[in-house]
Amino acid sequence: METNRQKKVGGVLQRDLVDVIQKALAQAGVTGIIVSVSKVGVTTDLSQAKVYMSVFPHDKAAEMLVEVKAVKPFIKHEIAQRTRHQLRRMPELQFYIDDSLEYIDGIDKSLKGTEDPIENPDLLPRRKKS
Repeated sequence: METNRQKKVGGVLQRDLVDVIQKALAQAGVTGIIVSVSKVGVTTDLSQAKVYMSVFPHDKAAEMLVEVKAVKPFIKHEIAQRTRHQLRRMPELQFYIDDSLEYIDGIDKSLKGTEDPIENPDLLPRRKKS
């Protein structure tokens, strides 16, 4: 269960991270890719922040994760400058890809019937006989 303090710090970081990541990627010459921060989870001691990013198109997600990790010192410095009056210590940032939208899309396709396992049994994993 997150405390109010953790939620506030996560919200502040999330808002600023979107701007800083977009700016860092633009300076790196990356175009045509949308990166958003879907969630920021902060530990109880506020020393670590897990940043979950959504990337569109999704096939560029791994590439963007490498790119963001490469400019992590710049991102951390920019966030520290923006939050210096709100946070005493800047949490250590850890970046992850949030693939929940892809998961939801897969469920949606299954429900709409585009991937019907009855018509196409190869969609289901084979059961092992015991």
